[in-house]
Amino acid sequence: MELQAVIEGLNRLRARSRVEVVTDSSYVAKGSSEWLPGWKRNGWRRKDGRQWVPIANEQHWQQLDQLLAKHEVRFTLVRGHAGHPENERCDVLAVAAAAAVRQQSE
Repeated sequence: MELQAVIEGLNRLRARSRVEVVTDSSYVAKGSSEWLPGWKRNGWRRKDGRQWVPIANEQHWQQLDQLLAKHEVRFTLVRGHAGHPENERCDVLAVAAAAAVRQQSE
């Protein structure tokens, strides 16, 4: 999950840092840059029709909110599988990691 990957990456920083997160996940990019302030203001809830409902992955978003307060983070959204070098490298690493986990569980 991309959201967890961002959290893990930011957790590993030892000092206040300036970071650019390049992602093909609009959920992570827009959630972090556009939606998070409103979710926080509304008690981690969003409007669904006429009622307020908890946001998905609330605990992860709260963790990320705390980390974003510690670091200067910019989110850049790129198209997936469009030849972006860092994005392609991440896809290769993710596939390899998933294959390793599957192999260990057999």
